[in-house]
Amino acid sequence: MKVNFKVSFYLRSNYLTKEGKTPIMTRIFLDGKMLNLGSSGLSVDKKAWNLDTSRAKGRSSDVLNLNANLDMISSTLQNIFRSLQQDENLSLEKIKSVYLGKDKKYTSVISFIDKYLDDMKAEIGHGKSKALYQKYAAMRKHISEFLACRYARKDLSFTEFAPVIIDEFFLYLKTVKGMMPNSATKTLRFLKTVIIYARKCGIIDHDPFISHKFHTERVDRGFLTDEELQRLMQKEFGIPRLDTVRDLFVFSCFCGLAYIDMSRLTSENIVTLDGRQWIMISRQKTNVPSTIPLLDIPLLIIDKYKGKTKGDHILPVLSNQKINSYLKEIADLCGIRKRLSYHLARHTFATMSLSRGVPIESVSRMLGHTNIRTTQIYARITNKKIEEDMMRAADKFNSFRDYFRG
Repeated sequence: MKVNFKVSFYLRSNYLTKEGKTPIMTRIFLDGKMLNLGSSGLSVDKKAWNLDTSRAKGRSSDVLNLNANLDMISSTLQNIFRSLQQDENLSLEKIKSVYLGKDKKYTSVISFIDKYLDDMKAEIGHGKSKALYQKYAAMRKHISEFLACRYARKDLSFTEFAPVIIDEFFLYLKTVKGMMPNSATKTLRFLKTVIIYARKCGIIDHDPFISHKFHTERVDRGFLTDEELQRLMQKEFGIPRLDTVRDLFVFSCFCGLAYIDMSRLTSENIVTLDGRQWIMISRQKTNVPSTIPLLDIPLLIIDKYKGKTKGDHILPVLSNQKINSYLKEIADLCGIRKRLSYHLARHTFATMSLSRGVPIESVSRMLGHTNIRTTQIYARITNKKIEEDMMRAADKFNSFRDYFRG
């Protein structure tokens, strides 16, 4: 019986690389069934793509080279199909597993995580961020240390990877590594993502997470009150590095930018619309656009450092580690008992905006959140602030009790 197999390429329409190109994705078909293989590792100018042929248009050397690479991918997949055509277990997943090199080679946990990390590293700048890669790399380090500590092993086969190991790893993260429950849970989620992929590739046929229930504790995001922010802004430090870090922190208190996005700001991200200047930048973390009007204070800070920064950056670029270290000094000098970090400025911006009546949809857009439920965390903070303000005014309101005859 004849089996029909086809390879096709399509564009990932919702994403652009840093070069402004669109990633080319691969999918395969077997007797009408379809399976996506993910990124081909290639990208193209969307205008040069021919939907009918699934190839780039033109005769330039770049186009010819791109199409040759696509032909090579297609040829490789066709050869895999032909080699498996007589296999009674032939399936799209089997073809994918052989193509990705995961059918026999990667049968242990750490070796598969390493392969997953290699693939992710190759995708940095093409759908994956360096920050995300570092989080998965940290997870790999933790589980490797756990296996050495608990079992005196460098690796485990997937057949040994039982649910009890997940529970022991979670306990290890909280006790030996001293992680807070939410941080330990995030680490487990990264591991689960890798295991899910291993199951899709047919390497593991059981779910070691089957008995583990993920639970995160609600954590109130800290923020500076108006009085604390004013105290920080008015403080004269007399130390250049502290002045600079204070300025960077205040900048984000009025813009809501995360550290990585603030450090990437260039003149290209400042756009003038209807006489007002705006920040327009896609978040490094999520690639979601942030559109933020520049108020007077951040404009003054930008002007202060004009001509004093490296390259096209509009603000001084310091490492996040140095900024957070200096913020601890600043907190002490300003008499602020809260644990200052650069990310606290982002929380302060969100809280101040909501407290002053800015609609939550607008705040979510400025923060570049992918889901408005993330922004609603700050709405809960605002309600708590309202409660605190009302409790401070309680005595004044309670003075009316004498006039009430219930």
